[in-house]
Amino acid sequence: MAACAARRALAVGSRWWSRSLTGARWPRPLCAEAGTGAFSPAASTTTRRHLSSRNRPEGKVLETVGVFEVPKQNGKYETGQLFLHSIFGYRGVVLFPWQARLYDRDVASAAPEKAENPAGHGSKEVKGKTHTYYQVLIDARDCPHISQRSQTEAVTFLANHDDSRALYAIPGLDYVSHEDILPYTSTDQVPIQHELFERFLLYDQTKAPPFVARGTLRAWQEKNHPWLELSDVHRETTENIRVTVIPFYMGMREAQNSHVYWWRYCIRLENLDSDVVQLRERHWRIFSLSGTLETVRGRGVVGREPVLSKEQPAFQYSSHVSLQASSGHMWGTFRFERPDGSHFDVRIPPFSLESNKDEKTPPSGLHW
Repeated sequence: MAACAARRALAVGSRWWSRSLTGARWPRPLCAEAGTGAFSPAASTTTRRHLSSRNRPEGKVLETVGVFEVPKQNGKYETGQLFLHSIFGYRGVVLFPWQARLYDRDVASAAPEKAENPAGHGSKEVKGKTHTYYQVLIDARDCPHISQRSQTEAVTFLANHDDSRALYAIPGLDYVSHEDILPYTSTDQVPIQHELFERFLLYDQTKAPPFVARGTLRAWQEKNHPWLELSDVHRETTENIRVTVIPFYMGMREAQNSHVYWWRYCIRLENLDSDVVQLRERHWRIFSLSGTLETVRGRGVVGREPVLSKEQPAFQYSSHVSLQASSGHMWGTFRFERPDGSHFDVRIPPFSLESNKDEKTPPSGLHW
């Protein structure tokens, strides 16, 4: 067993990795404590040291699970690449990349804001740039420890039967941005515990990384492409709180002699400052091409009012929306509270809800 430094392991949801590994010498051993979701890079010393962490049961030490590689500044990670998520701390493996368009309002040209319109709130023109995301599998051992996520374990899809609101889920599936990938290697032939790992990937020690796509993965990707595809990402920062939105079209169902179109959207909230803040309220405006404008207000998100701090700077969740039109827009604000009781509103970047005009058949479970 490789020795590990007597320093705090990764707290799930923290940015400890990005702070500690910047400028580090590579490769570095990656250590994990079984059953805790805690990780740490190993030190160069040969003496075993106990991990100092408030999340660690007494008497346990870290065990080596792999060796860090240099993160890629350019190019893409290949199918089979093992990684640690730099924000949420889970182990995973890359299935395949997506080339998305990132609309970052923080770098948009400083243009005069327009009056509110159905496309968004006082919108300024934003040009998208290509950005790489990855479809990944999450190690099932780490899911229980990702406290700053909601519905982390699955991506939802429409079920194929008469209930137009029914959903099914593929457990342990996620979308990860290129900069969130901390790559590592492992000598374990099955380093990720997930029911689809060996069904999708084949161990080949002659390859780098040594896990190659099986035909089942390629077939699954092709058949489910319309419902998995990540195409647009929207981002905006207000008072050091960055909001990232990724919408997904889920399909259309018929209900009461009308068409109902469904979308899933994933939202990440990140505190870029050291001050502690708490999400208290959400305020959405949803515009449909049919001409309707709906306002939704409520406490928190998905039943939670997450606290964003230096130790736990990010929170991510998914939700769903349906329209009786093939397209629309959403935008709004999140209200946060400071420790002194004062409040401030954080803008949610406006984003489009677009359907696939050429869709043939809706998803009907896990296609192979």
